[in-house]
Amino acid sequence: MSKANKKFLFSTEGVDFSDDSAIEEFARTVWEAFMNANGEENNDTKKNSEFETEPNVRLSARYFEAVAYASGLHEGQTRKGTTIPYMSHLLGVSSLVLEALGDEDQAIAALLHDAAEDCGGEPRLQEIDSMFGPRVASIVRGCSDSLVQDPTVKAPWRERKEEYIAHLQGVSMDVILVSCADKLHNARAIWTDIQRDGVETMNRFNASGEEIAWYYTSLLAAFELRGAPKDLLIPLREVVLNLSTALEPL
Repeated sequence: MSKANKKFLFSTEGVDFSDDSAIEEFARTVWEAFMNANGEENNDTKKNSEFETEPNVRLSARYFEAVAYASGLHEGQTRKGTTIPYMSHLLGVSSLVLEALGDEDQAIAALLHDAAEDCGGEPRLQEIDSMFGPRVASIVRGCSDSLVQDPTVKAPWRERKEEYIAHLQGVSMDVILVSCADKLHNARAIWTDIQRDGVETMNRFNASGEEIAWYYTSLLAAFELRGAPKDLLIPLREVVLNLSTALEPL
């Protein structure tokens, strides 16, 4: 069988899916086997293809440890007003970061960008620093609009959002990248819901449709001013225009 047609089958027998460390070990085994095989195929075919390129980042076991860690923190949480696991948002944001040529630290921070805001505040941020390093922790801090330990005592929505928009003027480009990916993923989800269910779907949020339109329009202006990646800005402009048209008259 040629390498191109080779299949890798892995049994899940004996894997305890309630144990994060067991899941991480299984994921690492699969990933390493895939990467090793992929590397061999690349070496064999590179000389035959002028279009062969190397990825800008190779994700390590550290990334998959962050996936397991985020999954544990947000276990049981769903996207507001839906039954969609919250982890889908975190994976989506991390994917957008990688598509915008982000590095592993930025992709990990994308997975954890809500961890401190929604799952423990400053103590959680300190844990992230210890586990994944100060750069990841710094990005997570910059993406958070609140760091209180109890998310039920956050400041009012409008106050937090105004402060966050102003805060974007002075943050690092690491934060701009991850924050822009976060807001793009959220805005796309809102726009999809409106198209499917109508503007009444906005009733599940703490803010009015007009406030949501203001927030995303303001975010777009802030990201444009800071020079966020075009891979994120281009789709964000389109979805914000759609949201503004649909929501501002409410």
